[in-house]
Amino acid sequence: MNFATRLSVAALLASATGLASAQTVLTVASFKDLDRSVQAAIPLYKKIHPEVEIKLVALGYGDHHNAMTTALATGANLPDVMGIEIGFVAKFAEGGGVEDLSKPPYNALQYKDRFFRFTVAQATSHGGVFAAMPADIGPGALFYRKDLMDKAGVTEAQLTRSWASFIDAGKALKAKTGAYLIPHAAAIKDIMIRSGLKDGEGLYFDAKGKVLVDSPRFVEAFETARLARAAGIDAKVGAWSNEWSEGFKRGTIASEMMGSWLAGHLKNWIAPDTKGQWRSAGLPGGVNASYGGSFYAIPKGAKNKEIAWDFVRFMTTSKEVQIAAFRELDAFPALVEATTDPFVDQPMPFLGGQKARQDWKATAAKIPATEVDKLDPVAAEVVSAEFDKVLEQDKDVKAALADAKKAIERRVRR
Repeated sequence: MNFATRLSVAALLASATGLASAQTVLTVASFKDLDRSVQAAIPLYKKIHPEVEIKLVALGYGDHHNAMTTALATGANLPDVMGIEIGFVAKFAEGGGVEDLSKPPYNALQYKDRFFRFTVAQATSHGGVFAAMPADIGPGALFYRKDLMDKAGVTEAQLTRSWASFIDAGKALKAKTGAYLIPHAAAIKDIMIRSGLKDGEGLYFDAKGKVLVDSPRFVEAFETARLARAAGIDAKVGAWSNEWSEGFKRGTIASEMMGSWLAGHLKNWIAPDTKGQWRSAGLPGGVNASYGGSFYAIPKGAKNKEIAWDFVRFMTTSKEVQIAAFRELDAFPALVEATTDPFVDQPMPFLGGQKARQDWKATAAKIPATEVDKLDPVAAEVVSAEFDKVLEQDKDVKAALADAKKAIERRVRR
């Protein structure tokens, strides 16, 4: 008897006996805004399995991941299904607290060819644990204010041709409009360290765990970002700060480089009054990169693993569910077949009628399947701290990266 049949039998028994206790409660823990995808999917799932009650527990991004870290460590207050942002997948996988979905009874790798290939690598630890199923992705894009660029005489080609051209465009923009091109020079560093990566390579570590942060890739990224700061094209404000959002609202910051999901944030709450003034382009220098991404995992201590797996599959491999999240929430699907929906080809009014989703789909297909490491967040924090010293204290780039490597290696040895 398969799982669906067992659920149907349970439903019939509950109906015949009137025992409400026969209904299964599936607890799903999520974070904002991923919880909206779950909310949208619940009515669809209930049509198939009315005997399953879904309890959604949603917290802010930081609170959720802190709570899940504690729950996995202690075994207390564990949900059946856990939403995870990409930055935590390797940590949870290598911590041993979540199910390896590549093994029976899940055998999840049978679905791997249905997803954009980089998402499968993101969900796989160095130890080969396939820890989570991909739900949505964030193909990297450059969002820019076309009205401000037109005023400054700057074209999209100038913004995307190369990093040198990008910086020159920022100078022209600042001189003619007073606007900064980017919020912070760190955005350039964050993109350039992803340049030239190939399938199987890691961002901060190689396959054997060697720290890579003193490589030419990082040196060039630091040097270029420092040139941007010296050129005066960044506003020196951090992402998600009040100054950051105000810069977009007031037109004092003219572009940002993030995942495709930023378009929805700009439209819905950051700068809704700027409708029609924004455009989306590829990242400068032809870089194809992923920003963020959401996954679903099953804790080893979950009480309802069989139903949890059925729900995870429903959220990630159902074309109908993925398209519903795409259409209602603009969550770009990890499932390739969901991107064949006509929604991809619709003009986006906030982006001046641009059919930007077509470009995001093309970018997603080119993103390399790079390796992830549980210490990636640690390495990112150390590198960012040294980068600040380069910008604020004029520290030598190679010395900063050498110090970053030593600091990361100390963490690895602990």
